[in-house]
Amino acid sequence: MADVTASMIKDLRERTGAGMSDCKKALVETDADMEKAIDFLRKKGLAKAAKKAGREATEGAVVSYIHGGGRIGVMVEVNCETDFVARNEDFQAFCREVALQIAAMNPLYVRTEEVPADAVAREKEIRLEQARQSGKPEQVIQKMLEGQLSKWMKEICLLDQPWVKDDKKSIADLQQDLIAKIGENIRVRRFARFELGEGLDKKQGDDFAAEVAKTAGLA
Repeated sequence: MADVTASMIKDLRERTGAGMSDCKKALVETDADMEKAIDFLRKKGLAKAAKKAGREATEGAVVSYIHGGGRIGVMVEVNCETDFVARNEDFQAFCREVALQIAAMNPLYVRTEEVPADAVAREKEIRLEQARQSGKPEQVIQKMLEGQLSKWMKEICLLDQPWVKDDKKSIADLQQDLIAKIGENIRVRRFARFELGEGLDKKQGDDFAAEVAKTAGLA
């Protein structure tokens, strides 16, 4: 069976609009054949959201989330096509989930395309040097590097992050589910996250994220 790589999953997701987990399953089921994987998703009805992805989304909402008496604050803009959907309960619930995700997981970008090329190059250089110190063959090192970069992207990009309430789904999966349900293009445009204080050490940061999760009923 052919290997299913992160880049293949990303390519299929971009071509179909389906969720990451669905794309991976489609590639596994079709032995990594891209065209068959697309057909697989279409038959399952999971690629239909892609048809809406190019439509203009200029309505929406700016949603805020404040945690712990003002210790952390998030503002996120989520766009849709009509004001009617902007007032929809499911749309508003999605916006709140995204704001909570940002508060708890502290992403740096919305999507992978926004990550600066120089940041990717710097991260790649650091991780490549670390991998080469292991003494493993170059072919193995390259596979290690691909996996590490993919994991890093998931950590810093909101849409690729596992949802804090169900790590089997990403935020992109939630977004695609909503698009399929309400029939409009939905797009997380931008966000800002503010945290009180400077120079928090890792333990404090971990404790804080855990507190956010507990407040949301996740722990």
